[in-house]
Amino acid sequence: MSDTARRLDGRIALVTGASRGIGRELAKLLAGEGAHVVAVARTVGGLEELDDEIQGAGGSATLVPLDLTDMAGIDRLGGAIAERWGRLDVLVANAALLGVLSPIGHIEAKVFEKTMAVNVTATWRLIRSVDPLLRRAEAGRAIVMSSGAAHSAKAFWSLYAASKAACEALVRSWAHETDTLPLRVNSVDPGATRTAMRKQAMPGEDPASLPSAAEVAARILPLAFDAVTETGGLFNVRENRFLAYRTPS
Repeated sequence: MSDTARRLDGRIALVTGASRGIGRELAKLLAGEGAHVVAVARTVGGLEELDDEIQGAGGSATLVPLDLTDMAGIDRLGGAIAERWGRLDVLVANAALLGVLSPIGHIEAKVFEKTMAVNVTATWRLIRSVDPLLRRAEAGRAIVMSSGAAHSAKAFWSLYAASKAACEALVRSWAHETDTLPLRVNSVDPGATRTAMRKQAMPGEDPASLPSAAEVAARILPLAFDAVTETGGLFNVRENRFLAYRTPS
């Protein structure tokens, strides 16, 4: 894409879970649109590879190795962004754990607690940390990854489903709180995607039957643009449309 056509020139975009999968591909696409990407992940090597790709394509990034169970670290991240740039234009809350597929009564407490900590508590902590920065942006955009599991609640998926349902509730309430602002916040159901998490959940599935993370990320990317008017909705990637909208109070 030519520099004159880039839709996020000068913007700051924060992406969690940026070292692989959909987060990695979204980070690259955001950088390709001119955003400076703050890439967050646990894996330093994965972040460095991402940085090489972004720089090789003419983009720029700041790497933040951070385990999202480090709640104080999430707080410091918001402070660091505020000190350096004074605002945040795009948030992609992508990092998550599958946890375990198991009958509810067989889930170990430590597995339940860690999964909820990463998927829910860290998402809330991240929102709390950057909400003031997104409010300062001319057209703040927040994208919080969810899952169809939040609605299907299939047998053995209780832990992951509950965590993603909680994230959707956070987004819907956040949208109510900010609906008079330029800030738009939405959940995304990416659908079945060729990622490591999907392979963990469905080891017998043929990955070639699924869309790639790059294909899915390309459909999510427009939610970061100024043209988005929906807020508090659920964007379904497979159908390429919003399925649920925030009900005005």
